[in-house]
Amino acid sequence: MSRAEATKARILKAATEEFAAHGIAGARVERIAKAAEANKNLIYVYFTSKHLLFDAVFDAAVSHGLDQVPFTPEDLPGYAGRVHDHCQEHPEVLRLAAWHRLERGAEHDPAAASPAYAAKLESLATAQREGHVPATFTPAALLTLVLALATAWGPVGATSLPAQAVHSPDLAQARESIVAAVRLLLTS
Repeated sequence: MSRAEATKARILKAATEEFAAHGIAGARVERIAKAAEANKNLIYVYFTSKHLLFDAVFDAAVSHGLDQVPFTPEDLPGYAGRVHDHCQEHPEVLRLAAWHRLERGAEHDPAAASPAYAAKLESLATAQREGHVPATFTPAALLTLVLALATAWGPVGATSLPAQAVHSPDLAQARESIVAAVRLLLTS
């Protein structure tokens, strides 16, 4: 790895932590530079702006990270469980996704540029045509629902349950509930 690549990697790691904790508006480039042991000006040289740095962090941590979770349209309950596991191992993913929706959603659509997302939709459409997956929902709606269920127990899950119910220390039970919910979704 070249020196420039190593510096970029340190910047992305520090920016991931900073953006996950503070979002775009609250993040400080000075803190990112200090944590990365890099010159602040290099951040702008490599990424142009704080918003584009956030997009790079988001794409690396969320889009590319979730693309590494094995996807099988015929096993959407298993996929939901694996996404849940990934988000438990990488809690910054859900925080970054929440900040993205709040601060960048209208300006940066990673799904539109993601070949992996398009491939998942096409796989779902094929599985629906072949009768392996019910066609109750469009592929995009189905994937959205599966991902929403998979991430429901995260730190920013969309739920009105008390914190102790959502952040249950029994992650195995939470995972089982997610898998069961996706199975039920597919039987409707």
